[in-house]
Amino acid sequence: MSTTPTASSGSSVKEQTATTFTPRYRNYILFILTGMYVFSFIDRQILVILQESIKQELGLSDTQLGLMTGFTFAIFYVTFGIPIARLADRKSRKHIMSISLAVWSGMTALSGMAQNFVQLLLARIGVGIGEAGASPPAHSLISDLFPAHKRATALSIYSTGISIGILLGFLVGGWINQYFGWRVAFFVVGIPGILYAILLFFSVKEPPRGLSDGLQATGEAESLQEVLRVLWGSKAFRWLALGSAMAAYAAYATMTWLPPFLFRIHQMESGDIGTWLALMIGVGGGIGYFGGGFLSDYLGRAEKRWYLWLPALCLLLCIPFTLTTLFTTNTLVALWAIALPSAFISVYLGPCLALTHGIVKPQMRALASAILFFILNLIGLGLGPLVTGMVSDALEPSMGAESLRWALASSLLANVLGAGFFVIAARYIRADLR
Repeated sequence: MSTTPTASSGSSVKEQTATTFTPRYRNYILFILTGMYVFSFIDRQILVILQESIKQELGLSDTQLGLMTGFTFAIFYVTFGIPIARLADRKSRKHIMSISLAVWSGMTALSGMAQNFVQLLLARIGVGIGEAGASPPAHSLISDLFPAHKRATALSIYSTGISIGILLGFLVGGWINQYFGWRVAFFVVGIPGILYAILLFFSVKEPPRGLSDGLQATGEAESLQEVLRVLWGSKAFRWLALGSAMAAYAAYATMTWLPPFLFRIHQMESGDIGTWLALMIGVGGGIGYFGGGFLSDYLGRAEKRWYLWLPALCLLLCIPFTLTTLFTTNTLVALWAIALPSAFISVYLGPCLALTHGIVKPQMRALASAILFFILNLIGLGLGPLVTGMVSDALEPSMGAESLRWALASSLLANVLGAGFFVIAARYIRADLR
């Protein structure tokens, strides 16, 4: 049985806020959790910069690479995310995150020992299972630390871990791969994550659920069926989830296949590719994640629909710059044109997470995040790299290396669909938040 949060214990909640969860300590926790997310995306995306070397040594096809970087990882990531999030709504979130971080970091290191496709695939499955315990508990904890009018900004700061992780993964992975090989790169990025898990475990305290709302969630966490009922009952959530999935599809398809594109079309070395993509995608994406949360919180004070209008606009702005990257013959122009789409494609995440948490009760938030991530990653991470790889393989006999150019161009349809879904969601969001 579950109960609704009440304000009866508001004084005790406020007292604990003042004595334990000071603004400085809340910011420290946000910093530590963002660092955890950095490790998540270093370990997840380092495979992207290494895949051409892995393909040559293990004799893989583009479809196999897409299956390994996308679909298989996503299936285990989203499937385990639901029960882990359910546990996080009941038990200690910091314990779950610490264990998960140690697991996926260890499996990343083991990836460097793979001798064939199956062994590497199994190691990446282990990474996916471990990473399933990162974001839903972190989202829930952050929403308990920061009030609604600051929540999108806080969640977007956490989401900058994606860009920082990509930046470090591309930069470190690219140069280590060039001079020491792809196996050493997996070891170098995997082992430090285990040490960071120990820091997280001992330095982060668990806040009461509902702390930032001046409420205290009592009783058992809500059932999966109840959380699904609440989310399905929100028309805004249905459409924003589809919009998020399309944005993720475009982002993962582009991010996964840009390194092979630059290698095959522009004959760049892995170290140079890693450096440029670290700057363009890492820095640009970080600006987009933070800017999306900050601007939506600012604009949303007067009009809540800006939380969805802003991502819709940014998805459409991606298209001309991405086409420039894909079809220019000038390598420098192609590289510089990546920066703006990297920022625009990242804007949606913080606002959509904040809106999702605004629709549900505090003890539903980890599971609500997991459900949003299930939809987002199953379609975006699962299908984006895989379908793009399959299109490239299908076109390769007639187009050669050019096949990847057109496969990436086809993924831009997701930008148009995502923008449309966000606009539809905006029609319902004010009523659903009330």
